[in-house]
Amino acid sequence: MNRDIAKEAKRWVIKIGSALLTNDGAGLDCKAIDSWVDQIAALLADGKEVVLVSSGAIAEGIVRLGWKTRPDSIHELQAAAAVGQMGLIQAYESSFMRFDHHTAQILLDHDDMASRQRYLNARGVLQTLMGLGVVPIVNENDTVVTDEIRFGDNDRLAALVANLIDADMLVILTDKDGLFDANPDTRPDAKLISQAMATDPSLDALAGGSSGTLGRGGMVTKLQAARLAARSGCNTLIVGGRNENILHQVATGESIGTWLSATQKPLAARKQWLAGQLQVKGKVVLDAGAVKVLTQQGRSLLAVGVSGVEGTFTRGELVSCVDSNGVEVARGLVNYNSDEAGRIKGQSTESISEILGYREDDELIHRDNLVISAQ
Repeated sequence: MNRDIAKEAKRWVIKIGSALLTNDGAGLDCKAIDSWVDQIAALLADGKEVVLVSSGAIAEGIVRLGWKTRPDSIHELQAAAAVGQMGLIQAYESSFMRFDHHTAQILLDHDDMASRQRYLNARGVLQTLMGLGVVPIVNENDTVVTDEIRFGDNDRLAALVANLIDADMLVILTDKDGLFDANPDTRPDAKLISQAMATDPSLDALAGGSSGTLGRGGMVTKLQAARLAARSGCNTLIVGGRNENILHQVATGESIGTWLSATQKPLAARKQWLAGQLQVKGKVVLDAGAVKVLTQQGRSLLAVGVSGVEGTFTRGELVSCVDSNGVEVARGLVNYNSDEAGRIKGQSTESISEILGYREDDELIHRDNLVISAQ
């Protein structure tokens, strides 16, 4: 059974959302934090490795600053993050010290993942900390991040961390018991979806949007996170964080929450990095033949298979490869800038030199720098 995988999982990423940590905005719920830390300490004693992805800095900062609502100003949000991160880390440090476990604060932004070198550095430090028995506590670096470079929500960040460290399981603790077939807030007859494949397209209609005021995520972001985590073979469990001894129940394989299975084979490390990049700089539109070549034959993208170019990008930037309906089929690092790509689209490789006056690469995107999107 899928739940037996949880019992065998050695490396966990656990994500806790703002609503849980701050008791829906009432300030840090230290009693709840102690309960989760008790359970994480038990996992560590059982030989598990745990990385904790924690929201709550902005929400805690809002409370500490006496604000009644989440501000819209980016600088006020950054100020709230700076104030709140102090209280958040202090709470975790004090709680883990009851078990003589050290913690480490890891703040990430998109640039840390977009740069291959910084990506590897983040991977290395997280693995080193786990090897030392330290609990890394990861959050988005909200004190400097802007909307243009943010991950979008900590669900996605948690999935990227799961990819980063080759985690066996991602546990997303939320204020709902899992993913339901209808909105449980308005439909008392809504039924919990116990398990499904992370890539199951029928789940999209069930995820809905975010109704929270403190955080940025909703069920839709959790589903997207599960699909991203699946790229490295990591299974995801979405489960109610307020349930008693919830992590113990997960570790013993109890049938709770929504289990989303990673059915695809893990991508190679470089392609995990590519898949996790969020800052797509432009698009290339593929003809039907190119779609088939990429998705079924695993080959590189040649200029002849491109019918359109959208956006402005430079050589080496990430572009989305879409079909004629605008559906993304792949993404990769492009070998020509947008102007060059526009001039050589639909043309044979042999004619690139004649059109541009040079030919740096035969491929528009080499297969080693290209990853097929989850369907």
